[in-house]
This record gives sequence, structure tokens and C-alpha cells, in this order.
Amino acid sequence: MKIVLMLLVSILLHAGDIRIAVAANASYVIQDLKKAFHKHHPKTTIQVILGSSGKLTAQIRNGAPYMLFMSADMKYPQKLYQDGIAITKPIVYAKGSLAYLSAKKRDFSLGTKLLTQKEIKKIAVANPKTAPYGIATQEALQKSGIYKIIKHKFVYGESISQTLTYAIKAADIGFIAKSALYSPHMTQYKKGIHWSDVNPTLYKPIDQGIVILKSAKANSEVAAFYTFMQSKEAKKILKEYGYQTP
Repeated sequence: MKIVLMLLVSILLHAGDIRIAVAANASYVIQDLKKAFHKHHPKTTIQVILGSSGKLTAQIRNGAPYMLFMSADMKYPQKLYQDGIAITKPIVYAKGSLAYLSAKKRDFSLGTKLLTQKEIKKIAVANPKTAPYGIATQEALQKSGIYKIIKHKFVYGESISQTLTYAIKAADIGFIAKSALYSPHMTQYKKGIHWSDVNPTLYKPIDQGIVILKSAKANSEVAAFYTFMQSKEAKKILKEYGYQTP
């Protein structure tokens, strides 16, 4: 009887918890999204697990108890849906953008040619095998015609958040998610001095998708957050962090 009671208490204590796997590019905006959602659902606790889209997908396939997946690349949630691991058809909740950032002042008027300069010895990029922003970076550099010239300078981050750290601390410059620049922690970096947009014509749009996973079937709180992510309120927050929204 005691075991049954303990299990019941445990279930009740965690009834309002939802676990969301979130691609690292959204590590800043997700905090404001959580706060906004909490105003409408004060009894719901959201646990966020950050990582690269590829690694989070692998964890989901191996049984990680996530309920929602916010990916930086639509191909991951689409495959999970095709395989019956996700129970909702993936939708685009935001479109991400690339920027390049340096802790030191740089002449960004040179465009990507800046990266070929001798003083640029290390370039932080997200691993294209696990991070969609890494794929976009590779595509942009290939279209710029300098990929092979500067490839030996690359310092790879396993996620876009790790790449941001490398860009500031371990490299001369780095390709990051533009959304990171809207964090209060990044106000010292100024556009045109420390960072610039990567020409969006150089890479395919970074469509970011969201799905409900089968572990959250019939979970009303998960459904509420999924609906919230499609609301005007959520889209306003996303735009404040440099994302485009559908």
C-alpha cells in the first residue's frame, strides 16, 4: 500500500512538468517563452534540455523522456513523425538566421573575404553533422567561394551554443545564430563592429520545427505549450530575438 501511495504522490508531484528538447540556438529565447507561457499556466513547470538537433534526435530515438522537440532543422522532426515517434506533423515555428561574430573589432565591410585575412587564424563553426546552423554555414562559405581556402581554420562546436562560446573565447571569429545577439549578455557586441549578418541569399532558410512526441500523447499541458508556440504572443517574442515567423 505504501508503494502505491508513494507512486501516486510522485505522479501528482510531476503532473505539471513538461520536458522540452530544444535546439541550442533557442537557448536564450526559450527563457522568455517559458515566462510568457507561465503567466497563462502558472502550475506548469517546464524543463528544457538543450543540445544540437542531431544529438537530441538520437536521444529521443533511444528513449529519452522528452515530450516536445523544438528542432533547428525540419528534417529531424519530419523523420521522427514518419517513424511514429512524433505524433503531430512538424510545423515551422520560426526561421533562423546566421551572423558572424568577433570579440575584437573587424572590418565587416569586406564581407566573407574578411575570413581569408592572415590575422584570422581560427574560425568557430557548428559541426554540420549535428547542427543545422553548421550546414547553413558550410553552404554560405561554399557559395562565397572561400570554403576550401579557409577550411583549415575551422574550430568545430557540437552545437551552435558551444560555437558561440568558441567564437568569443577560443577563435578569432565565428558563425553563430543571430538570435544569440539579442540576449542581454551580448549587448557589448555592436553590429558592424563586432558582428554582421551573413547574406541570406548564401544559404537555405533555416526552418525550425516543433513536434509533440509520443510520450506526451493526450497530455493537455504539452498541447497547451504547442498551441502557445503558434500564438501571436510567442511570435512577438521570437521576432524580438531576430527570428522570422510564419
